[in-house]
Amino acid sequence: MEKIDLSALGMSEEELFSHVDHSKAESEKITAPRYSYWHSVFRVFFHNKVNIVVLALLGIVLLLAYVYPAFVDFDRYANVMDGTAKHLSPAAAMKAYGVNIHTILGLGGNGESTWDSIWFGSRISISLAFVCAAINMTVGVLVGAIWGFSKRVDMFMTEVYNIIGNVPYILIISVMIMLFTSSFWTMVFALTITGWLFIAYFIRTQVIIIRDREYNLASKCLGTSTIKIAMKNILPFMTSVIVTQLATEIPSYISYEVFLAYIGMGMGEMSLGRLIYAAEGAMVTPGWEFEFWSPVAIASIITVVLYVVGQNLGDASDPRTHM
Repeated sequence: MEKIDLSALGMSEEELFSHVDHSKAESEKITAPRYSYWHSVFRVFFHNKVNIVVLALLGIVLLLAYVYPAFVDFDRYANVMDGTAKHLSPAAAMKAYGVNIHTILGLGGNGESTWDSIWFGSRISISLAFVCAAINMTVGVLVGAIWGFSKRVDMFMTEVYNIIGNVPYILIISVMIMLFTSSFWTMVFALTITGWLFIAYFIRTQVIIIRDREYNLASKCLGTSTIKIAMKNILPFMTSVIVTQLATEIPSYISYEVFLAYIGMGMGEMSLGRLIYAAEGAMVTPGWEFEFWSPVAIASIITVVLYVVGQNLGDASDPRTHM
């Protein structure tokens, strides 16, 4: 090894050598990349190109359901007196009224645009699903977290669940709708009066699995309240479970609304379910099929897209996928 003559550098010893203080605090620091939970969630979610396509489709559906009706003057009964405008197929409607967005799916039984009817109805159905999901998930998650962690609450709520849980959910909804005026908020009330209970029971089961882990026992020994342990220690750990549950809840409310309307117990508003119910006779009438199958197809697309986005977001919310 070649030796270097330090005197040739023309620098003093103080300049060449300096004392370095030793800090125990600095030595304990670990250099690691910064981790952001939600940044990692979206990184994993958007890494799958299918999710981008499905999310774009969901965006288009929401734009058509909420933005499009704001720019269209739609009157379902504007052409009700015109017999030549009723039950027109897309080809016949375009021939009679020109090729435009209002005639691409034909005209319905009242001479109304099937395309416009679908998106005005979709706005009602999607709004119903979002409102019901927000109420049921909020109440269900909070009650379920406390239910699974407190043994006193568990004894009481288990008995409540055993009584109400054995009554068919669709029967409870039907009775509520029959007792009150058939409207949007009546449907919300019917879908949420006991809907949160089933979510709470699911969350309770998940909480029981993790409530006795070491860090929760340590928090309890230090005097942390049950509510604080449930809110701070348990629920954040269950983010992926909650998102996955939400993914199944939102489409299910659209399905309930469509089913109840199809059997004649839906809302008074012209929702997707009411459109399908009103066009039931067109399903078997030659040339009228678009009146029935168009809202059925849109309802199916909306539920599938919402479910796929929610499920994939739930998978991305699992920290084990962030490696």
